[in-house]
Amino acid sequence: MNNLLLYSKPDCHLCEEMKIIVLKIRKEKNFNFQVININEDKLLYEKYREKIPVLELNGRIIAKFRIDEDKLKNCLLRN
Repeated sequence: MNNLLLYSKPDCHLCEEMKIIVLKIRKEKNFNFQVININEDKLLYEKYREKIPVLELNGRIIAKFRIDEDKLKNCLLRN
């Protein structure tokens, strides 16, 4: 099963937009999904700071800032 991680932080409108897309696709496809708040981890905060949201599929970054539904579906199909 595919694992999606969304690196995010509170009050990030781009993060919310990406989360909405992921949750919409999750209604059609089966995968694990976890949101990681970078503010809760000093190393993640230093790594991603202003580069969020970052979407990772099975340990590989597939998107930064934005993703559309078609791209996410294609990434899930290839894995």
